[in-house]
Amino acid sequence: MGGMPQSFKKVALVGKYDNLALAESVERLADFLAGHGYEVILARQTAKTLDQPRYRQANLTELPGMAEVVIVLGGDGTMLSIARALAPYPVPLIGVNQGRLGFLTDITVGNMEAELARMLAGEYDAEERVLLTASLEREDGTHNEGSAFNDVVVSKAGTGRLIEFEVIIDNEYVYTQRSDGLVVATPTGSTAYAMSAGGPILYPTLEAIALVPICPHTLSARPIVVSSQSRVDIIIHHADDARVHFDGQNYFDLQKGDKVSICRVPYNVTLLHPKHYSYYDTLRQKLHWGKQI
Repeated sequence: MGGMPQSFKKVALVGKYDNLALAESVERLADFLAGHGYEVILARQTAKTLDQPRYRQANLTELPGMAEVVIVLGGDGTMLSIARALAPYPVPLIGVNQGRLGFLTDITVGNMEAELARMLAGEYDAEERVLLTASLEREDGTHNEGSAFNDVVVSKAGTGRLIEFEVIIDNEYVYTQRSDGLVVATPTGSTAYAMSAGGPILYPTLEAIALVPICPHTLSARPIVVSSQSRVDIIIHHADDARVHFDGQNYFDLQKGDKVSICRVPYNVTLLHPKHYSYYDTLRQKLHWGKQI
């Protein structure tokens, strides 16, 4: 997305699945775009929520080859899952929130037609966001992988007992910790679980990763921020019941001896924002900064 902003004519729409309330908004937007000369493609699962879908349909991962931009209707959780699925493809994403302003979905349904008309004509700002990938390696040779736009979280599951793990960054031992777990967050995810655990807020386009302990069993444990080029290895020393979570939407169970290796992927997620978009304004609204309590 470097250079002068481009305009778009081929637009894909993806709505939160199994959400009938959102179907009306999807259909309204599709009709608006088609009526203004745009080619509209619907994600196949989104089209299933419409009574009489009148537009071309395709599977989610086929959309980047057919459309120049993908508009995601739903909340931040919907954007997380769609961004992970489409991240390997060079297609920008625009988020429309059915409810209030989101961190990732910063256009509201009420004014989406006017906002999107300007953006599709080239009036937008593009942001490149870091995405993480994590691999789980077990001593018996078992291997699993997952990706995260917000965070990779190693934590206890149902027993309530602390877990013990070792953290290695770029092949250098950092510490062994007993805690409820560890959040490894991108700048995008720094306002999610990591913030609740006491981590720093990172500006979205920073090339950085935050490591935030969850209820550590020592007051000296503090969050640290490292380069996004770093590799973070977490080795489980003791865990009666532990898991590794990806954006809070997918997970694998963990056991003693497992190693979770986390690093960024070699491509970014491109988000498009309206020209008037301000990250600091979003923080003020979402976190109620400056308001009297």
